[in-house]
This record gives sequence, structure tokens and C-alpha cells, in this order.
Amino acid sequence: MRPGDTLTQENQMKHVTSTCRGLADLIQFGYDIVIIHGNGPQVGNILLRAEIAEGEVPVNALDVCVAESQGQIGYMLQQALSSEFAERGMDKIAVSLITQVVVSEDDPAFKNPSKPIGRYYPDEEARKLEREKGWKLVHDKKRGGWRRVVPSPEPIGIVESVPVRRLVFGGENQSEVVIACGGGGIPVIRKNGRFVGVDAVVDKDLAAAMLARNIRERLLIIATDVEHVYVDYGEPTQKPLTKITLTDIRKLYDEGQFPPGSMGPKVLAAMRFLEGGGEEVVITATEKLVDALEHGAGTHIYRDDISH
Repeated sequence: MRPGDTLTQENQMKHVTSTCRGLADLIQFGYDIVIIHGNGPQVGNILLRAEIAEGEVPVNALDVCVAESQGQIGYMLQQALSSEFAERGMDKIAVSLITQVVVSEDDPAFKNPSKPIGRYYPDEEARKLEREKGWKLVHDKKRGGWRRVVPSPEPIGIVESVPVRRLVFGGENQSEVVIACGGGGIPVIRKNGRFVGVDAVVDKDLAAAMLARNIRERLLIIATDVEHVYVDYGEPTQKPLTKITLTDIRKLYDEGQFPPGSMGPKVLAAMRFLEGGGEEVVITATEKLVDALEHGAGTHIYRDDISH
């Protein structure tokens, strides 16, 4: 969604269709890709519907809400992408995988919830929710309301990484374009030899980095709404980064150049991917994807031993 948009099915499909044209361009250039998407507004709506209908329908935990959004957004991406392929005469088909992401039961995030979800509440209602439901809420000065925060543990594995790799690297006539880890993936822990869903959300950028490492991909692309990563963002000294090494961007990250609420998670995901054996990360605007890979647009981050 775009700022100011009404969260309708028509608006969502319009933006999905536009995005998928750019992705189809990339695939037409010969890139085999896996697509990971966010789900913030959609999960917020799922939770809001449950609140409105409280007492009439069961309230699902966050792992099930994430699964619902994976199906919803995955369907939209599948339809738009497969339509693009058909229109262009490309022998490709989009497939969505309901994807589980493994987290640790001992992750500190479970004791310190920090990820805002759902709608904003006035003071009195927020206090009531804290008492009755045990929620933790934080105040947002810009919006003038309180918002629920939930655990956001770090991903440590992807349950379905083997089938994702098989679909992506399926050989000369491989036709599948995979959509996976939607919304950061469904958070699960291992308990008594089984996978068990937990009430949390996983950062989609960190999940993308983990999946890319698990399938032994060399390139991670993070599409966002700006063309570059910037130092001194919003200041008179603001400067775009075009090419930078892992060591150099880690120094900037440690200096606090990339706040948690904006570029921080994306740069952290880039570092995790490169530390895990990846070769290059590109961060750029969605409409610049082809320019970034073919002509060097955007920000390119390299592992220290990779020449560029």
C-alpha cells in the first residue's frame, strides 16, 4: 500500500499488478527469483476484524494470522505475475508456499515485545486492554495513540527451504517463480520434536536473508521506496551510498546511521546475508530493479572478498 491509500482489495491489486510488471521485467532478463513480501496492513485488518467480532468468532493467534495473509497476498502476486507471464508469452508460472520460519523459544524478544501491530487506541481503551488481555502497548506521539507490541524473534531456520531450492534451481526448463516467507514467515519453535506456532512476528528482511542463505543464493535484493541507502538521511549532509563493503557498512550501522524504524532492519539483513556466505546485496526502489542489476543503480553492498 501507499501512504494515504484506502486498504481496499482494488487498491492492493493495483499496486501488486504494477510491482509484478517490474518483477516480470527482471525475470525476462534471465533472473530466477524468490519473492518475499510484507503483510503489515493485512494482518492489522485480520486482527481488527477479530476485535470487532469478538465473542462471535474465534480469535486466532499471530502465527495463524500470518498464514492467512500469506494465502491472501500470495494469491494476488500469483495471479498478477502469472498474468504477466501469459501476456508476454513466457514459460513461467508463479507458485506460493505457505512458509514456516523457525525461531528460538529462548529468544530475548519474547520477554521484550517491540514490534507494533494492529490499530491505535486512546488512553482509556489502552489501559483496559493491558488489564484484561495482558497486552503490552506503546505510545506513538505522531499518531497520538497507543499500539500493541508483540515479540519479533530472529529467524534461525526455514522449514521449507529445501523445496524452495528445488523449485528455484530445478534445471534448464525450470518454470516456477516462488513466493515464500510472506510477512516474514509463520513463526514456529521446535518442541518435543515437533513444530509449534508462536504468537509473534518475524521481520521480513531478516527472513529473506535467512532463506537466501539456506538456499545458497549469491544475491539478495531488498526492494523499498527509495533508490539508495543514505548516510545522514534527512540532514543537509545527506549522501547516497552506491557501492560499499560489508566492513564499511557495518561501521556506519554501529554508528547509528540506520535507525530501527527505517533502513536499520534492511541493512542488518544485508549484513547477515553477506556474513553467511552471500556475495552481494542490492537495496533500491522497486521501479529501479532492472536498472540496479543491469546498470548499477541503487546501493550495492559486497562481501569484503568480492571484487566489484
